[in-house]
Amino acid sequence: MSVSFQLYSARNFTPWEDVLSMLADLGYRNVEGFGGVYENPAEFAKALDSRGLAMPSGHFSIDMLENDFGKATDIAATFGMKKIYCPYLMPDARPTDQSGWKGLADRLSAINEKVRAAGYLFGWHNHDFELVALADGSVPMATILDNAPAIGWEADIAWIVRGGADPLEWIERYGNRITAAHVKDIAPAGECVDEDGWADVGHGTMNWKAITAALLKTNCDLFIMEHDKPNDARRFASRSITAFNSF
Repeated sequence: MSVSFQLYSARNFTPWEDVLSMLADLGYRNVEGFGGVYENPAEFAKALDSRGLAMPSGHFSIDMLENDFGKATDIAATFGMKKIYCPYLMPDARPTDQSGWKGLADRLSAINEKVRAAGYLFGWHNHDFELVALADGSVPMATILDNAPAIGWEADIAWIVRGGADPLEWIERYGNRITAAHVKDIAPAGECVDEDGWADVGHGTMNWKAITAALLKTNCDLFIMEHDKPNDARRFASRSITAFNSF
């Protein structure tokens, strides 16, 4: 099991050199990349290496994976990534019926074939919208996983909860598909409003001890600390790794 840190969590606390030094000082050894750190991969990779940090996974847009695949794999290779995840669809690009979500599953299956052929693992990263049932009762996340059986899943557990679903049920049902998990917490109602209701890991309402135990029975071997809008990146990073290591 490896612990990582999604660099998106610290996007408002740059320069990145300071962020990376802070993470290394706190005991992190892995980070997860996103588009905001791919401008100069070689330079950023050197900054990681000099601090004893690695980037085993990264997020890439579906547009890049479909239309500029060579750029995506060049970035992944420069960082020494093992896992490539597609993280999001803009609201205007989200299907509105099950047929549309099956179409997305077909697109992800095609991407998966290319990613696997290039030597990486591939998966989808969920938010909350994929857990909300459509008018016909179908759930987009299930449609994706059932109709793209070869892809993996980077399960964002807190977004499952925000989507109104039970994460333990989803872990039980699709655990063999989970190859990484985002570890974040939800504040009690009315708290951390300036942080969009997110909390530091272990300081919110999520039962991470039970969730971690369930994930360790799956194919998940990468646990990535994340907070979508922290007002103090160091506080979040420090409290979260300390809490996670106690689970």
